[in-house]
Amino acid sequence: MQNLRITLARRPVGAPTPADFAIGHAEVPEPSEGQLLLQVLYLSLDPYMRGRMSAAKSYAEPVAIGAVMEGGTVARVLKSRHPDFADGDYVLSHSGWQSYAISDGTGLRKLDPAEAPLSTALGILGMPGFTAYAGLLTIGRPKEGETVVVAAASGPVGATVGQIARLKGARAVGIAGGEAKCRFVREELGFDAVVDHRAPDFADQLQNACPEGIDVYFENVGGHVWNAVFPLLNPFARIPVCGLISQYNDATGAHAGPDRLPLVMRDVLGKSLNIRGFIQREFIDQRPDFYREMSSWIRDGKVRYREDIVDDLENAPEAFIGLLEGRNFGTLVVRLASDD
Repeated sequence: MQNLRITLARRPVGAPTPADFAIGHAEVPEPSEGQLLLQVLYLSLDPYMRGRMSAAKSYAEPVAIGAVMEGGTVARVLKSRHPDFADGDYVLSHSGWQSYAISDGTGLRKLDPAEAPLSTALGILGMPGFTAYAGLLTIGRPKEGETVVVAAASGPVGATVGQIARLKGARAVGIAGGEAKCRFVREELGFDAVVDHRAPDFADQLQNACPEGIDVYFENVGGHVWNAVFPLLNPFARIPVCGLISQYNDATGAHAGPDRLPLVMRDVLGKSLNIRGFIQREFIDQRPDFYREMSSWIRDGKVRYREDIVDDLENAPEAFIGLLEGRNFGTLVVRLASDD
C-alpha cells in the first residue's frame, strides 16, 4: 500500500494556490508496540488551516515546509498493537492530509457508527459544533428574548450557534452570502431572520432585522460584516470572536481605510461591551456536556446540520481554496475511503 500525502510546498502570500501544496506518496509504515495504523476515512477542512500555513506568530505552531498539512480526521484502525484499541475500531484523530497514519493512541476518541454518521464527528458532533456550543454559551450567554446575530450562518459553526440561541429562547438573526444559503438558514435551520451580506443595502437590511439592537454577536467573518454590526450593539453586548475569515488571506496584515480603533474603543468603554476571542480547546471540560446535549438535540430534531462532501484526497487543495472564498455549503469534509 502507498500512503497518499499532501504537504505544504511553500507559504502562501495572500490567497493559497494549488502550487502551495505538494501531492506525493510514501510507504505505509508498520506500527510498533503500543501504536496503531490508521486508515483515514474522512478529513475535515476548516478555516484555521490557513493560519497554519503561515509563519506568523499565532496560538499554534505553523506547519513546516514539506510536512503533512494539519487536519482533523475520522479513521479506521487497520492494525493495532495498542491494548486499548482493536482492529476495526473507528476513531476521531488528528492525522492530517494523508491516507494512513501511525498513532500512539494519544488524543484518539472511539466512535460508534451506530450512534451517528461517522462524518458528524468532524462537524456538528465535532470541533465546529463544540466551538459554537462553548463560545455561545460561555461567552455569549444568550438570554430569553435577546437578539443573537451570527456571521457565516450557513457554515458548521454559525448554523449551530443560531439553532442553540433559539433553543435558549433568544431571537436568531443570521448573516450569509447568496440566495441559496440565506434560504437554507431561514427555511431549514429556522432562524428568525437572515440577511445577505452581498446585498448593496446590507447594513440597512441588518438594522431592519434587529429593531431592538444586538445583544450577542458571534463573530466569524470580520470586514464589512463587522462594520455593519458594530453600530447596532446594545449596552453590555457580548461578542465571542471565533474567526475572521475575511482577513485570513491578507498578505501584509495592513487594512485599507481609516483607523477605526478609537471609535471601537470608545464604544467598548461607553457601552460596556465584552469582546472575547477564544479557541475551543480552552473549554475542554465542557465536552461531556456538549456530546450529551448535542446528541439529544440532533436525535429530537431540534438541531439540523448540512455537510459538503468532496471525494478523494487529491481534491483537498482546491476544496480548501474554495472554503476561503465561501464556495462550500455546510461542513466541508473530504471522503478518502468508504466507512462500510
